[in-house]
Amino acid sequence: MDKQTVSPDINLERLAEIVNSYKQLKWSLIPLVQEIQTEFGFIPPPAVPIIAEKLKLFPSEVQGVVSFYEQLYTEPRGRNVVRVCRGTACHVRGGKTILKLVKRQLGLEENETSEDLEYTLETVACLGVCALSPTMVINNQVYGHMNPKKVKELFKRQGGS
Repeated sequence: MDKQTVSPDINLERLAEIVNSYKQLKWSLIPLVQEIQTEFGFIPPPAVPIIAEKLKLFPSEVQGVVSFYEQLYTEPRGRNVVRVCRGTACHVRGGKTILKLVKRQLGLEENETSEDLEYTLETVACLGVCALSPTMVINNQVYGHMNPKKVKELFKRQGGS
């Protein structure tokens, strides 16, 4: 096998470099999977047995940790992660409409990623900026006091539909 890749974005040689940079300590698991996710954007399934072997764990133990934490992903995510708040303050100020408009704008449902890997749409219980409700976040940028016009303008600037 000349090409050490699982997909165009997953280089198994790079994956092995990352795994081998960690000591054989089971408490290295979380920092290791975080680094893998930072490198590849998610934790590719072929990484699980490689990590398990290195840390002397069962693959099921590694998979259990990866699936336990919501911030760890086992599938590719979009370059732009859109999070729409569903908290009480956002809900009473029109958050449901904002979510509906974002879904329509992106052509995605909750927890979906576009085929071109441009966008991932998520909802969250609270973003912690209730005074700005209804709110959403694209990557790390918070957008508050959202309304239909702002949603449309925002995605026009972002290059969305």
